Amino acid sequence: MSDAGIQHKSWKDAVSVYLQPRVLAMLFLGFSAGLPLLLVFGTLSGWLARVGIDKSTIGHVSWVALLYGLKFIWSPLVDRGQIPLLQPLLGQRRSWMLVAQAGVIGGLLLMASSDPLTSLEPLVYAAILVAFASATQDIAIDAWRIEAMPTEFQGAMSGTYQMGYRLGMLLAGGGAFTLAHFYSWSFAYAALAMCMVLGIITTLLISEPEHNISDSTWQQEEKVIAFMENSTHLPDSIRHAYAWFIGAVICPFTEFFIRNGKFAFIILLFIGLFRISDITMGIMANPLYVDIGYSDLEIGLITKTIGPFITITGALLGGTLVVRYGVMSILLLGAILVVITNLTFVALALLPPDVIYLSVVIGADNLSAGIAGSAFIAYLSGMTNRAYTATQYALFSSLMLLPAKFIGGFSGEVVDASGYVSFFVYTAALGLPAIALILYLRNKPFNGVTH
Repeated sequence: MSDAGIQHKSWKDAVSVYLQPRVLAMLFLGFSAGLPLLLVFGTLSGWLARVGIDKSTIGHVSWVALLYGLKFIWSPLVDRGQIPLLQPLLGQRRSWMLVAQAGVIGGLLLMASSDPLTSLEPLVYAAILVAFASATQDIAIDAWRIEAMPTEFQGAMSGTYQMGYRLGMLLAGGGAFTLAHFYSWSFAYAALAMCMVLGIITTLLISEPEHNISDSTWQQEEKVIAFMENSTHLPDSIRHAYAWFIGAVICPFTEFFIRNGKFAFIILLFIGLFRISDITMGIMANPLYVDIGYSDLEIGLITKTIGPFITITGALLGGTLVVRYGVMSILLLGAILVVITNLTFVALALLPPDVIYLSVVIGADNLSAGIAGSAFIAYLSGMTNRAYTATQYALFSSLMLLPAKFIGGFSGEVVDASGYVSFFVYTAALGLPAIALILYLRNKPFNGVTH
């Protein structure tokens, strides 16, 4: 997985990839994917903190986002299962995108109709629907992205995707806080639900990638053929159901382990640890701003509006640096920056409220997140075999989120027990194992897939 031997492109070539039509399309797909996340995570935490919900409950509610880390469970269905009526019209990836986007809109409207003080439980159930639909949309979009362009363009694809993703988060963060300040949280969630229509329009306009695995491909797997030959004594319905499970579920996972051998577990460990630091920190960021004394308007304009623009800059810079210098070098840079910027929140917790302090800390944090994000998405894309695009990438991205979301659910207890200063030192320390693993993996031969 070393970057040695990579032929570095010129800066002109590295930047010009952003003019590719399918790279530009990722801007809108990224927006559709980024909009729902904060509405069941950071923005929801801010809403609950503002109305007086205790921090432990806020931390536990954040476990709704664990669904993003569990999407590998139903990813084989999204990868190979066909949706009646929509499949012939839109194709495999777009039909799942459309259904998922409709689910996000419905869930957000249900959240908008709930009051956390009197009906917290219905609000949580609606948030679960949003998270499930949003995670399903992510599976389909990630598969489209990987199949639509060759590996050398994945850094740019991820950079543009992050740009759109952060614009969606900007609206779900800064837009939501600003609307809540002038109107209400219910109005904010209802308005943002309507913004998901842009995702639906994009889904209807884009085309299916040329390299799209059909639902019948699993029948040609060697393991499936062997099973079918040795199971003639079973009823046909059972044989075909189990054969589908082998081809669509078991084969994608076993292929990864066969291809990477003894390094497979180290790679998965790295994937699981890379995002722990910033995701755990993010859960308590909005409660920190509220407790320090920042208004919803200040939070919306600085942390949720200016911040994402800096993240977009970091994402595009990260995508360019990946094309120029290779994935592993920029992964290491991003991981180090994330740890350093987590520590700046310690200073923010100790200082009186000041928009200049907040702007500096948020700017540094978002720039590092953008660089690290582009490199990490490119890394995961390179590890994915296109014969199992949605399933394998869902496994990687689920593993990326699951440990972080689970550990992050206890963040409220850490703050209550030790305070914000100790909490942010703790989140910075969570990023050190990922740095160590990058240093180890970058000296190993690259075991990704050549598409």
